[in-house]
Amino acid sequence: MRTKPLTRAPRTTRLRRTAGAVAVGACTALAAAACLDGGGASSTASDAVEIRWFVGMGAGSDAPTIPAQEQVVEEFNASQDEIELVLEVVDADQAPDILSTQIATGDAPDIVGPMGIRGRSTFPGAWLDLTPHIEQNDYDLSDFDPALVDFYQIEEEGQIGLPFAVFPSFLYVNLDLFDEAGLPYPPQEYGAPYVDADGTERPWNIETMTDLAMRLTVDAEGNDATDPAFDSDNIVQFGFGNIFADIRAQSTLFGAGSLVDEDGDARIPEPWVEAQQWYYDGMWEDHFMPNGPYGDSDMMGAGSWFESGNLGIGYTHLWYATCCMGGFEGDWDTAAVPASGGEVTAKLHADTFSITKDTEHPEEAFEVLTHLIGDAAEELTQTYGGMPARISLQDGYFDRVGDENFEGQDINWDVVVEGMSHVDNPSHEGGMPNFLEAESVLGEYGTRFSQEDDLDIEAELEALREDLQAVFDAA
Repeated sequence: MRTKPLTRAPRTTRLRRTAGAVAVGACTALAAAACLDGGGASSTASDAVEIRWFVGMGAGSDAPTIPAQEQVVEEFNASQDEIELVLEVVDADQAPDILSTQIATGDAPDIVGPMGIRGRSTFPGAWLDLTPHIEQNDYDLSDFDPALVDFYQIEEEGQIGLPFAVFPSFLYVNLDLFDEAGLPYPPQEYGAPYVDADGTERPWNIETMTDLAMRLTVDAEGNDATDPAFDSDNIVQFGFGNIFADIRAQSTLFGAGSLVDEDGDARIPEPWVEAQQWYYDGMWEDHFMPNGPYGDSDMMGAGSWFESGNLGIGYTHLWYATCCMGGFEGDWDTAAVPASGGEVTAKLHADTFSITKDTEHPEEAFEVLTHLIGDAAEELTQTYGGMPARISLQDGYFDRVGDENFEGQDINWDVVVEGMSHVDNPSHEGGMPNFLEAESVLGEYGTRFSQEDDLDIEAELEALREDLQAVFDAA
């Protein structure tokens, strides 16, 4: 990879505009054609290959992040004269439709990102397999956890990305509520047991966590969910909640899986059937987690359950700590995800950059991609707020997160990093035929699941499978 010093004045960064794009910089949406044709502030060097970088399928489209991205483009263009990198920033709400149109009309960008798993799953088969380019360039992968590299190895698609920013999942523990209940905290090391107040050790698994969650669930009279006098109509504090999670994200706590079998047909993995029954009973029978009405209430932060201070154990990703904890009052810490069936699965959210399969310049696009996840990775992960996937960049990340968001608290971040050895593969956000329609079907199921009591979950899941099959068949 070329690393020429800045020996000449940098070329002016060109921001390519499209309909729905964020209106920043000299090239407005109305002036896009003029800017691209040379009628704007600058023009592409005639002998340089143009590589378009599409931003909007994840972070990067909000105004505060754009200057940093423009700076990355400017510095890259100034470092060599064979590639002209062009930044294309699109409003996040419109990005999927815009990208779909560009791909369909043969005007696909070369690189898309940062993009989460769900974003790239919306366009199955659209991404270039990076394997031959990694091999041809002898690209060094030693700075990544091998599990994260494998995470982007998709069956029948290949290596569609490389690690960039990661958001591991872990348990958020409300220390104040544990102290009130007289309960020891959950373990902060994978493989360690839960130690009761009397010194008894128990496996840290779903059963142990369920017991704690029921003891942490309290009604207005102070009775917990194990007490016969407990009033489920007047709960003021819940023990456990999987925050901002659909059926796939919920069920992965019981093991990685997919709603698509090897033949492309719909299925409900057996561990996920068990998971859905556990969640449903937890909401409507044992009452240790919020159902729909409780979950949407002001008492539970209108969905931001852990932030409300009324949840003992919250399960979600690292991004929640920086985006959604501003209203939390009290002390909290991390804990390991519990095992199910002897195995731990800690679902992962991760952003990367992918090259479109239709690019006319795959080698140049690969050079840009490796720059974005390499030399520019520290600046960009700070800009987007993600944890760097590169091991060499992780040391200072949690210091910044703690200093900026949780001053005075001693948060154990080691368990967050350790959780990346237990990521879900296949991903809970993986592709499905007719992806957006399939997600709509999952949403309808999720509404009934969280809002209606006395459902037959086994029958509901079979109906869900049939509905998904119809959507898959229509793909």
